[in-house]
Amino acid sequence: MHAMQYEITLPADYDMGIIRKRVADKGHLLDAHPGLGLKAYLIRERGHQGAPVNQYAPFYLWRTAEGMNGFLWGPGFRSLSADFGRPVVRHWLGAGLVGGTVTGTAGTAPTTATRHTVRLPETADPAEAVERALAELPVHPALHTAAVAVDPSRWELLTIALWHGRAPEEAAGTRYRVLHLSRPELDRLPAGRHW
Repeated sequence: MHAMQYEITLPADYDMGIIRKRVADKGHLLDAHPGLGLKAYLIRERGHQGAPVNQYAPFYLWRTAEGMNGFLWGPGFRSLSADFGRPVVRHWLGAGLVGGTVTGTAGTAPTTATRHTVRLPETADPAEAVERALAELPVHPALHTAAVAVDPSRWELLTIALWHGRAPEEAAGTRYRVLHLSRPELDRLPAGRHW
């Protein structure tokens, strides 16, 4: 599994309705993309849930590197780059994944997300840090999906969680709204630890 995200920060007075329309018109285009576990179309709106900026920040969990490459070198990313400029694309190696536990909600789309990143100190054992992060993944009735991933070039640990309804107050990190969820191969991503 590979995790990926790019963030497009927009002007403070930007009409976020433009992003909502873009997602409504084009979000379904990745609903069957080969190799894609999920794409959460995330936004932050200045002044909502403490967000200091307007931002479009899609987050991906890729099942295959070929699927990720097919997207990055394909028409969808070219179109986004033409409209907003080519963003920096962050990526992490997948370390673990859990799904929600509420019967009947696994197939329904989440409405909010939280993303928490932390740099690992040089003295930290990365394997122990990942094990700890996996053990601390939320067990909550509102959880849709949560993942842990690592950027070994920066030794940064990422935890992302998608939620049904409002994210719990105790969930750490940056908060987003989910406008759409493409999940063509989510059920094919391995649950639990990824090594």
